[in-house]
Amino acid sequence: MARYKFVDMSPRFLPVVLEDQLVPGSFAHAAHHLVDALDLSAFDSHYRNDLTGATAHAPSMLLKAVLLAYSQGIISSRSIERACRDNVLFMAITGDAKPHFTTIADFVSRSRDAIAPVFAQVLSILGQEGLIGREMFAIDGVKLPSNASKYRSGTRAEFLTKAEKLERVAKQMLDRHRQNDDSGRDGTEDKVAARIERMTQEATRIRRWLKDNPADREGTRGAARKSNLTDNESAKMATSKGVIQGYCAVAVVDAAHQIIVEASAHGTGSEQELLIDVIGACADQRQENTLITADAGYHSEANLAALSERGIDALIADGQMRQRDERFADQAKHTSKPDPLHNKSGKTKAKSVFGSEDFLVAADSAYATCPAGKRLYRNGRECNIGGYAAIKFRAPLSACTDCALRAQCLRKPNTTKVRQVAVLTRKLAATHTQTMRARIDSDEGRQAYGRRFATVEPVFGNLRYNKGLDRLTLRGQKKVDGQWKLYALVHNIEKWAKLRKAA
Repeated sequence: MARYKFVDMSPRFLPVVLEDQLVPGSFAHAAHHLVDALDLSAFDSHYRNDLTGATAHAPSMLLKAVLLAYSQGIISSRSIERACRDNVLFMAITGDAKPHFTTIADFVSRSRDAIAPVFAQVLSILGQEGLIGREMFAIDGVKLPSNASKYRSGTRAEFLTKAEKLERVAKQMLDRHRQNDDSGRDGTEDKVAARIERMTQEATRIRRWLKDNPADREGTRGAARKSNLTDNESAKMATSKGVIQGYCAVAVVDAAHQIIVEASAHGTGSEQELLIDVIGACADQRQENTLITADAGYHSEANLAALSERGIDALIADGQMRQRDERFADQAKHTSKPDPLHNKSGKTKAKSVFGSEDFLVAADSAYATCPAGKRLYRNGRECNIGGYAAIKFRAPLSACTDCALRAQCLRKPNTTKVRQVAVLTRKLAATHTQTMRARIDSDEGRQAYGRRFATVEPVFGNLRYNKGLDRLTLRGQKKVDGQWKLYALVHNIEKWAKLRKAA
């Protein structure tokens, strides 16, 4: 029978050279040496122990620990503390300092103003080594849930209604509770009292919040944007996986080596309103000939006009770009199949009704006459419809109510009250949207815009899948922005380590 050496798993003391655990070419080795080369004096303003008080953990050590943890998908401060205590790699990069989880959590949440200059210093080093090409920047964003409940969102009016309802229900329960006490019933008094206390506290909290926030948040189109009781700087956002309460994390990525040159988190789900600010934030990294690319989420006539006014070269897709591109002609076959129980009878074709050519416009364009001989009066002129100036006409209710040609004039005569029609008059000058559409549909434009996918999408795949970034754990835009910049730092340092190893 074969004999084998005994595997002894008993505890023992082993000599470990901590720095030898940081293998050259690894992320830990790159982060260790890169952070030591940075100016971290921006972190010093937090401490007041120059002459008295206990010594503090070095910001360089805490930054290395957080970056290493994020690179391995560890985001919880308690998990980072446990890794610093039990994992030899974390022991090596922290010098076996064993920081407490509260120290780590405090460092991450308060370091946004200090992380920004650190991020800029790393970009400077990467630029000096020729890793930032500045030929093309691709902009994209991802909506991530944060440490806030979407069920605590609403306008001030909705919050006031909820507080009044809680107070009313609590009072009713209290009255019933007192009646039960008078009649000698018992058994649920403690539970009822606890529930009344919770409802009263929630109503008080809402009242306090309404007092501290006297106005609703402003939306992009003048309407009130919903606030949130737990994190009023976050936003309710619609995603492919449902509605979340969180932030839109935006990254500007250089095409040469997928380096993130700008990273910021915003409490809005509208990417359109972020484009100009994001491009302005990376102005120090751009050159005059740097091409900016972004998907249809950032497209608007106002954004294109602003880019043209600033002389910024950009390719911004519109919502119909793929429908015009023959390369996406068969994309429908890749979509999910419909429910097998859906109605297979087919879609009914829209019936043919009178067109604008069947309406006679008066010489002064004050009214138009329909096929039934009744007048439709002008309710708009110089309207832009598909790049053409148009005059709009609308029939009075009396003209359409008992009209004999109603079924031939209205697609839905049972629900539509009156007929409206627009008559095109002339072609307008090309808008910024039309100019951009022609440019992005050209062979050169398609080739340049096609590079955007290979530039920015792998970055989010790396952070979300490889690094396990599925949510942001902080509250408040500044804190969340700092955490997103830390993840961008992880990506850039990892790129730097791999490129140096390959060189």
